[in-house]
Amino acid sequence: MFEVEIKVPADVDAVRDRLRKAGAERVDARRQRDAYYDAPHRDFAETDEALRVRREAPLPDGIGSGAAETADRDPTPETTKLTYKGPLLDEGSKTRAERETEVADPEAAAGILAGLGFEPAATVEKRREFWAYDGFTVTLDAVDGLGEFVEIERSVDDETAIESVRDDALAALDRLGLDGAEQVRTSYLGLLLADADASDDE
Repeated sequence: MFEVEIKVPADVDAVRDRLRKAGAERVDARRQRDAYYDAPHRDFAETDEALRVRREAPLPDGIGSGAAETADRDPTPETTKLTYKGPLLDEGSKTRAERETEVADPEAAAGILAGLGFEPAATVEKRREFWAYDGFTVTLDAVDGLGEFVEIERSVDDETAIESVRDDALAALDRLGLDGAEQVRTSYLGLLLADADASDDE
């Protein structure tokens, strides 16, 4: 499975309005806490890979004002997923091979990783709205410490389809008033680590 994805910085309120006017449907909203791990046998920063444990909970009111407080009161239990992301495959997008599975016990998963020598690297926290638009999933993201972004993505099984899906995604972004030339190919983890390094250098 290949995840064809393009991410751009954006004002999520403005993009939400455009999605509504275009007849898009909001299908979900979630708070996510992503714990990323370093491997004992190779440097993921050099190989451009990622291993994470994601805990998420629903945000019934979306990611607008007060959504975080609502999520903290929500009694719905968190779900947890373990995900591996391979290196970037396409120079014009954030396309990667991805493998993901649900985890019943997040503490046990963390213990297994620790036992194998994987160490926590950083945690990324964000609130997200997921919209169905023109055959794509459009995600409105509010990322702690980074700001607001929009991601557009579609999963494909065939690597030969990556280029055409990427071009379709760029066209969809354009219809939403976003410029694909402004895309950010660095992950949220990479952006947070870069900010931390810059602060240490000051």
